[in-house]
Amino acid sequence: MSATRADPRVRAPFGRRAATVTGAERHGPYVVLRCADPAGPRPAAGQFYMLTAGTRWGGGQDERPFLPRAFSVLRAAVGSDELQFMLEDVGPGTRRLCELEPGEELLLVGPLGRGFVAPREGRRALLVGGGVGIAPLAILQDQLPQTSTVLLGFRDGAHAAGSQLLADPRVATDDGSVGHRGLVTDLIEQELAADPHAELFACGPPPMLEAVRALCADRAIPGQLALESGMACGYGACFGCVVATRDGYLRLCLDGPVLEAARLGRVR
Repeated sequence: MSATRADPRVRAPFGRRAATVTGAERHGPYVVLRCADPAGPRPAAGQFYMLTAGTRWGGGQDERPFLPRAFSVLRAAVGSDELQFMLEDVGPGTRRLCELEPGEELLLVGPLGRGFVAPREGRRALLVGGGVGIAPLAILQDQLPQTSTVLLGFRDGAHAAGSQLLADPRVATDDGSVGHRGLVTDLIEQELAADPHAELFACGPPPMLEAVRALCADRAIPGQLALESGMACGYGACFGCVVATRDGYLRLCLDGPVLEAARLGRVR
């Protein structure tokens, strides 16, 4: 990872640009959308893009436009202009994005925000994800120079199909249909019991992130958490993604989405 701890962001070109969809693959309930973005820089792991469909980006009788949707980049191969995003149909906006087919146009702004930085010296990388939160861990695994341990949690076997997007993961499912029956935090405890010299990199639902934050605090282990919050613009104008930290309120799209676990009092 080339980013520095001081300011790891890759700067986005000004304005929205068009990218051509080159493919879409299903992994259980998830869709991996591929697009060609020759006009944009390669993102750092943990950065995000604001996405809209080039056509039919609206709903209702008058087709009022949806707000853009923020998505962490799943993968961005070095030497290629391809970007990959992991989507799940959870409403009309994400449904439209999941419908996109090769040759259609995807409008995007990005890469935005601050991403992950390399683990501190002497600590191994422990990647922890839940649900669609596994997306930024895939590009992080690609960019880390050393081997990392990957722990992923899903609600059931269907959703656990997303684990195929990362190399050599250990999986936990709520219903026990795949891997460990229970929470992904159970797997974290096992890993840290075997070797506590780790730095946690996590993204997932708020209850999972809060459990990771508390674990880092209890064990005095550093962690980097990729948070989620409602974003309408992606560049700090709307103040829709403000989160509370020990340092005061931050706009997640500018000061995050990745924050040090120690800066957070509680993940909500």
